Amino acid sequence: MSEKITAPAILARKNGQKLTMVTAYDATSAQIADSAAVDMLLVGDSLGMVVLGYEDTLAVTVDIILHHASAVTRTNPNALVVVDMPWLSYHVSVEESVCNAGRLVREGKAGAVKLEGGRKRLPVVRAILDAEIPVMGHLGLTPQSVHAMGGYKVQGKSIQAARDLIADARALAQAGVFAIVLEGIPDSLAQIVTQEVAVPTIGIGAGPHCDGQVLVFHDLLGLHKQPVAKFVRKYANLADTAIEAIQRYSADVREGSFPAEKETYHMEKSVLEALLKEREQNIED
Repeated sequence: MSEKITAPAILARKNGQKLTMVTAYDATSAQIADSAAVDMLLVGDSLGMVVLGYEDTLAVTVDIILHHASAVTRTNPNALVVVDMPWLSYHVSVEESVCNAGRLVREGKAGAVKLEGGRKRLPVVRAILDAEIPVMGHLGLTPQSVHAMGGYKVQGKSIQAARDLIADARALAQAGVFAIVLEGIPDSLAQIVTQEVAVPTIGIGAGPHCDGQVLVFHDLLGLHKQPVAKFVRKYANLADTAIEAIQRYSADVREGSFPAEKETYHMEKSVLEALLKEREQNIED
């Protein structure tokens, strides 16, 4: 059995072999991704959209993400399990933020938590780190800020926005996060951030220059038919495979070829004869 990956191990990979992270929302996806030897499993609040059918991530609560995190960590993966802190779980007060992060570790068995935002989140980041909980940052297109950003748009395109993002990344790294997700930003900006911070950057829609990449499990496997973002590469089209398989199952049921003999349980002949005899007697009575 391989050694479990930890937050310090991820930090040590800065400028080393590229890191891989895939979302996992349940035991099955966790087992599949971990068997593929990814470095990190992200229990992302994207589950609100991908699994639960919401329009955005804002409906996800601490209790909801704990339910999914627990399913992932029960599989005892070698990958580091990072769990998103949902919207409003770290926005009200520092004390409440630490308690919510603690729940993700104590109840969800998270190896680290991830939260969105830069310098304005530093008090919360520092407090969670002081509670001995590893923190991953998240900058650029931050889905919990969808309304403030006016939608899911590429960030950091203006000179001032780029300066702010670089400053946010530096501040998070200096505060002690072990990695930073960079989402939906120009590749050149991601390259500058990656060069300037001493912690790994994990890109999603941020080009090839980051220290690692993350994709949604369902997107990279083609497990749905919805359009995907420009930055997604589909490595399979399992939705088509699944539809075809279910169509064949339905056809077999309708024509009577499923279940077959090898898929059927049988009763001992003597027991069946006794049962039928008993029923005959009951009918006569």
